[in-house]
Amino acid sequence: MTLPSYPPKPAPGDRIAVISPSSGLPGLFPRPHELGLRRLREEYGLEPVEYPTTRKMGATPQERADDIHAAFADPEIKAVIATIGGDDQITVLPLLDRELIRANPKPFFGMSDNTNLLMFLRNTGIVGYHGATVMCELGRPGALNPHTAESIRAALFTSGAYELRPAERWNDVNRDWADPATFDAEPETRPGTGWTWLNADRVVEGRGWGGNLEILGWLLMADREIAHDLDEYDGGVLFLETSEELPSGAEVFRTLRNLGERGLLERFSALLMARAKTWSFEQPNSPEEAARYAAEQREAVQCALKTYAPDMPAVFDVDFGHTDPQLVLPYGGTIRVDGPARRITVTY
Repeated sequence: MTLPSYPPKPAPGDRIAVISPSSGLPGLFPRPHELGLRRLREEYGLEPVEYPTTRKMGATPQERADDIHAAFADPEIKAVIATIGGDDQITVLPLLDRELIRANPKPFFGMSDNTNLLMFLRNTGIVGYHGATVMCELGRPGALNPHTAESIRAALFTSGAYELRPAERWNDVNRDWADPATFDAEPETRPGTGWTWLNADRVVEGRGWGGNLEILGWLLMADREIAHDLDEYDGGVLFLETSEELPSGAEVFRTLRNLGERGLLERFSALLMARAKTWSFEQPNSPEEAARYAAEQREAVQCALKTYAPDMPAVFDVDFGHTDPQLVLPYGGTIRVDGPARRITVTY
């Protein structure tokens, strides 16, 4: 097994590719996109470069693959970031030129449907970065979340260890991007709850793998980018998050059960489970409904672990998913989970 390696990091003043490998939502909602671009320039000193499909709704898989190839092949581009996720990036994967991308390794930032490209890069030998899309994290109304901003800066520009910490306040209720008033103030937040640890009796360290649980399930069904030699995953740190589609506890359990039946779940040395997103425009849960949903999801995960990996250390409510703030995790990079000290450290 060849472990993925860290690509060279950009520096302030460098050009960064801004692409839409999934959905061209910047074309429908320019405000958060342009706010994110401005922050890349002003907060991080990077020069964003858009590609033909960055703001194009309905771009074909081939057009999006062409943008990915152009971004990685251009020697002037030092990193690549996705605008947002979507639901069909899996159709782009068969069109990617693995050798071209392997010959031009660059940091890629994305999450949600970008789990597809992150897994592709990991299997190509390149560490990617789960988190930090232009529209969601960088385009946050009012101001960047300091917790998110610090993690993005460390992941973009540094190569050493970075200790994650629980959010003091958090939010998962969105406002309408089409309403200009949305961007006049920061989102309302609620007090953090800290992390919850299970089997926290040891220290483990491994390469990060996982991403969005729904996308992972689709990749398993399509038999794409999942190694048939399960030794590939031995000792890794699994990290999982769920989306604004709010999959039921039963669906979460069934996906994890399928990972267990494949013999995959037990291969990992630890699980990091993101704080569940509990609200969406389609399902605007009350605080009581949201708490019940989060509890059902945690119960589903614990039930799957009890069946297939009963001794696995697990940490719940880590802030790396669809909630705010959002920490960046290295996909294929090193994650250290210290149960006795209740600490999580990543290597960017």
